[in-house]
Amino acid sequence: MSKLFKAFLAVLAVVIAIIGLISGYETSQRVKYPVAYADYIVKYAKENDLDSYLVMAVIKVESNFVPEAHSGFAGGLMQLTEETAQWNAEELGIDYEYDYMDPETNIMFGCRYLRHLIDVYGNTDTALAAYNGGMGNVSEWLGDSRYSDDGVTLKYIPFPETRNYVIKVNTYWESYKNMSV
Repeated sequence: MSKLFKAFLAVLAVVIAIIGLISGYETSQRVKYPVAYADYIVKYAKENDLDSYLVMAVIKVESNFVPEAHSGFAGGLMQLTEETAQWNAEELGIDYEYDYMDPETNIMFGCRYLRHLIDVYGNTDTALAAYNGGMGNVSEWLGDSRYSDDGVTLKYIPFPETRNYVIKVNTYWESYKNMSV
């Protein structure tokens, strides 16, 4: 075997190893940051003028893309309560029997509600805090100088779960955006 052929084989082995590492990394990212129901996410994010990666991040934190997930009184991909689902149905003029646990309906309602919160608060992080901690709590925090200096943004979220929720959604949002590059 010639030296040139041995060198070629060595370079080929390195290239194959690099391709394997890249492929393994990409696979691990897809496992770490799953995306299911992308058609619904894109459709309803667009209808509500939301970044689809933000919606993916909310779903990742809320349910990890498990459509039958439940937490307390909330359920589905975007963890909606029956009350929030009913509000959405009324806002959207839906007067037929709906299943808010259905992935498409859950994403449609969840995107509509998230858009509503962003419109109410004018700030995505504040809206995320309300999505998790409730509008009543967030409105109180915005009126309290310990938590907000301007009545629009929260400088401190007193509920650890809600504080961590906002951080997680923002972290996943950034990760989903970076995966698309």
